[in-house]
Amino acid sequence: MTVTVQFCGAARTVTGSCYLFHTGSARVLVDCGLYQGSKTLKALNYGAFPFDPRDIDAVLLTHAHIDHSGLLPKLVKDGFTGRILATRGTIDLCSYMLPDSGSIQESEVAALNRRNAARGRDAVTPIYSQADAVAAMERFHPVAYEVWTDVLPGIRARYWNAGHLLGSASIEIEFAGAGKAGEPLRVLASGDIGPDAKLLQPDPEAPVGLDYVICESTYGDADRLPVTPESRRDRLAEFVRTAQAADGPLLIPAFAVERTQELIVDLVDLMERGDIPAAPIFLDSPLAIRATEVFRQHADAFNPDIDAARVLNSPHLRFTETVDESKAIAKLTGFHIIIAASGMCDAGRIRHHLKRWLWHKKATVLLCGFQAQGTLGRFLEEGAKAVRIQGDMIKVEARILSFDEYSGHADGAELARWIAGRRPIERGLFLMHGEEPAISGLSQRVAERIVPAAKIYCPILDDIYDLTAAAPTPLNGGHRRRLTPEAVVNLDWHNDMSKLILDINDRIEAAADDRARGVIIRQLRRSLDAAG
Repeated sequence: MTVTVQFCGAARTVTGSCYLFHTGSARVLVDCGLYQGSKTLKALNYGAFPFDPRDIDAVLLTHAHIDHSGLLPKLVKDGFTGRILATRGTIDLCSYMLPDSGSIQESEVAALNRRNAARGRDAVTPIYSQADAVAAMERFHPVAYEVWTDVLPGIRARYWNAGHLLGSASIEIEFAGAGKAGEPLRVLASGDIGPDAKLLQPDPEAPVGLDYVICESTYGDADRLPVTPESRRDRLAEFVRTAQAADGPLLIPAFAVERTQELIVDLVDLMERGDIPAAPIFLDSPLAIRATEVFRQHADAFNPDIDAARVLNSPHLRFTETVDESKAIAKLTGFHIIIAASGMCDAGRIRHHLKRWLWHKKATVLLCGFQAQGTLGRFLEEGAKAVRIQGDMIKVEARILSFDEYSGHADGAELARWIAGRRPIERGLFLMHGEEPAISGLSQRVAERIVPAAKIYCPILDDIYDLTAAAPTPLNGGHRRRLTPEAVVNLDWHNDMSKLILDINDRIEAAADDRARGVIIRQLRRSLDAAG
């Protein structure tokens, strides 16, 4: 048996996880995730897959986050008829997350098409619909942790708890007869690895002695200070008191699954202890509300020291499921807390709340997770003075705070220890699911001390490697690349244009008088005319 792998996503970027294994007689995907970030990356969601979905025999899904699962409905819509193997927790979460993703796409495309019609532009269609997502759920089949599952003849898989999210897994795959002397070829796809201090999840687990490890590197260049439950709650309390003192809302763009539930657990605990003022906590996300119900059902899978079921039923918690209920929050004044998706501010109801409050000095925004390059959350995190939301320019006067202690990802030191725990890694370590600095940072951490530098590989989008040779051999001729490497790692022209427009507005507003403003505008006009 020969085995190749094509890296169809999350290569030199954090989103769009998708790896295609091909044995000559079978094709298996690990993950099929949605791209987030710059418009150039997101355009890949609308284009054709770099393979024919009808030829895919099975999908092994690491976990439910949309950057790992979000294109499964499109895969099924385009002809995939095989099984999607996932843990029960992942299936339960996907049963809400994927239809929610389809619904968001339908509503956002409808709003975009209204703007396109006014501008004389062509209408666009959603990547998939809510109905497509519901249909995709019929392909899911549950697997248990640490039990071998036959995927296809000659291929079996075993799922290990990755400590990242309810149901999350690192997936061990064996290809019969493809290793040394006819032994199985053993590959481990890390999925996303949880940190040591994860509130609701256990420490990650995984096997040892592998031919290949494909490891995420989201925070590969980061070193966090040691985190304890007490230190995390103390910092959260400090941020809440800051927002309360400003007498305005605390807006928390939160990932709807797990991050939201962790925040609720700590906020309610702090209120019950009297460490922060009691205030309504509005959970303004239909998906997060449904995910919270899944967490209640799986409460026995969490840290036994936390009574998650009780906390998630707290009277401080207010669910706002309908659009009208969400709009009613915007009428509130004074201190209150709003938790709404999405965590990177790229979609969902948080954008409406940010549009309502970003310009107001009384408001506080608390970013609680990784903000991918090109997202609204990343612009806010990097100190943007103004941003565009739904076509409107919004000045940023609110306090923007960042709080990474709830991250679902291991930092660089934790990832290095996780990789070390997989040794011996016989043939190669592939570093994926990270931006350039993170991949480079993790590579430097593990090179020689943990894995020989010659055995570390950092693929770019659509790279193909033969895994059955003594060392992985790139097979990069004859197949189409969807993007150049530069387009993957750099902000695209859409982002450059947005920044230019903001700079022009700032410069014109700062001009001394109308005459000075006219000079700037004429200079810009001459530059445009000269460019042809």
